[in-house]
Amino acid sequence: MPQQYPFSAVVGSGTASDLDGMALALVLTTISPGVGGVLVRGEKGTAKSTAVRALAAVLPPIDVVAGDRFSSDPAEPAPLSPDGPFAADAAVETRPVRLVELPVGATEDRVLGSIDLQKALGEGTAAYGPGLLARAHRGILYVDEVNLLHDHLVDVLLDAAAMGRVTVERDGVSVEHAARFVLVGTMNPEEGELRPQLLDRFGLTVEVAAPRDPAVRVEVVRRRLAFDADPTAFAARYADAEAALTARIRAAQARVAEVVLDDAALLTIAEVCAAFDVDGMRADIVTARTAVAHAAWQGRDRVTADDIRVAARLALPHRRRRNPFDAPGLDEDLLDEVLGEGQPEPPEDPGPEDDGPGGGADPEGGFDSQARSTSGEPDPTSGEPDPTAGEPDSTSGEPDPTSGEPAPATAGGSVTSTIGAGTPYRARLFSVAGTGTGDAGRRSRAITRTGRQVGSRTPDGEPGSLHLPDTIRAAAPHQHARTRRGTALTLAPADLRIAVKEGRESNLVLLCVDASGSMSARRRMEQVKTAVLSLLLDAYQRRDKVGLVTFRGHAATVALPPTSSVEVAARRLEELPAGGRTPLAEGLLQAAEVLRVERLRDPRRRPLLVVVTDGRATAGAGARQRAAQAAAYLAGTGVASVVVDCETGRFTMGLARELARTLGAEHVPLGEVTADGLTDVVRSRRTGPREEVA
Repeated sequence: MPQQYPFSAVVGSGTASDLDGMALALVLTTISPGVGGVLVRGEKGTAKSTAVRALAAVLPPIDVVAGDRFSSDPAEPAPLSPDGPFAADAAVETRPVRLVELPVGATEDRVLGSIDLQKALGEGTAAYGPGLLARAHRGILYVDEVNLLHDHLVDVLLDAAAMGRVTVERDGVSVEHAARFVLVGTMNPEEGELRPQLLDRFGLTVEVAAPRDPAVRVEVVRRRLAFDADPTAFAARYADAEAALTARIRAAQARVAEVVLDDAALLTIAEVCAAFDVDGMRADIVTARTAVAHAAWQGRDRVTADDIRVAARLALPHRRRRNPFDAPGLDEDLLDEVLGEGQPEPPEDPGPEDDGPGGGADPEGGFDSQARSTSGEPDPTSGEPDPTAGEPDSTSGEPDPTSGEPAPATAGGSVTSTIGAGTPYRARLFSVAGTGTGDAGRRSRAITRTGRQVGSRTPDGEPGSLHLPDTIRAAAPHQHARTRRGTALTLAPADLRIAVKEGRESNLVLLCVDASGSMSARRRMEQVKTAVLSLLLDAYQRRDKVGLVTFRGHAATVALPPTSSVEVAARRLEELPAGGRTPLAEGLLQAAEVLRVERLRDPRRRPLLVVVTDGRATAGAGARQRAAQAAAYLAGTGVASVVVDCETGRFTMGLARELARTLGAEHVPLGEVTADGLTDVVRSRRTGPREEVA
């Protein structure tokens, strides 16, 4: 077995007496598994995986019932194990804590376990074969790139984490076993965010970044090169530190049940959680458990203000209420303010002046709230109050030649502006027609490796799970002609059948956004950006890739190549300037080129083109004709598309509707992008005539 990099050798992990950041979070959740695991977020190359894989080596070994496949605790009165029940004097064996890695591409039956094919086909008996969750019981379940985990596996993890056990009802097998594990996930936020439900299941979260100090970077490289040159000698240098760390973890695990969490400490925890406006009560519980674990780690028998401070920094950043694309963070000043009132140390006199704010690393992030005011002045394009009235005049007063609306201008006189978006809303679902074969997601109908079984097929080189009933049915008519061994079923390669499952796939959502002068009136551009931001949020929730093409002036720009990081797309959208002419044809052709390249890179992922425009084309002579030709070319590629019509006002030209007709696209007015807005429109159309009669 290859030598594992020592946990205490990871630069930044601190020492056995003073762990920092990621290392401290990992140790605390192993001292008290009820904390709920750790999510480590950070850019690539920051030793996330190295630290997690090294953790198991410093954990004290555990006692298990000998021969039990489910790692039952001998001290537990009635362990939930299919291999039980066990005699009171059952043999006990000691083994290291397991670190079980869950690949993002694992199948559901590999994770949950399923029928043992060797026994089913060789002995004719239906027996259960344990999965990864059974192997991880009383150990660590590690998911690298957890944000890329398929939704069906996320659902499995959510159930297991919530219940502490796994129930399997499939393929003629009915089994229930314990599955209590420390869930550790690592991720790079640039590759996409985590589902909120799974994010909340992680007790602690920590942000890591590469050091900027050259001396620290030199030490990282020096240690890595030394390890690669001679892993055994390198590990020997840190053997004493590893042993000291193991001893301290063992002592903390024994002490944690004796740590006193008094009412004053509980009240302080509640005040901290309330101050950060977290949802639900899980934050309070996790903070309390983490504070107790930290007190045990520090050798104390009572929770102090320092323990609560450390716990809050680890347990609350990902639970505070924030905008969908805000990074997790904690307001240190607010934490200091709350902990300065009613601190639980010392327990006999919990006055506000006993302890000042403690030290510690300053985590990234914080609250970012912006107040907006209105003065009631109408916007010239919509007749609605302008939310930016009262600010310095940002228009030049000269009408845009394409729309007759005042064109925004900077102090230098250029007709461009940058306008923010409003609060995103729940967007209407747009999907690709037909049945695809892309990666599992939550948007369009597809044949995937997850979902409900709708049939079977013969193997054709594509991966898939065995459809056992259909395999047996295919083999049954041939048994008399084949040599059989007792009751065993004799199979031939031609009998094998692979399950065909129907579910939902993720798509490439390419947003082609008009940022020209005809769109740049403040109220309209804010509505457009809010709609696009809402579509990005919807794409994030449905596990799509997203891309952003913008067009203004005389050219189109790929503001964001297709990516899984919706956060980056939201930032690019917020910074998007508006103004100038409308090169609609260039925007459509640029979108066609992006789709062409992506089709070569990932032919199985079906695209959905969303064009956000009022349909005007004003970039030079013949602009409308060139736009029509570009739309016809896109329609010829067969791409599924939607045109979000941004034209407002009492009199409309209907150009976006004409564009949708040429594209063969669905035409959606801007106000109907929101799911609630669409419901209101449908309701008014259904109830309107009835109300008139009344």
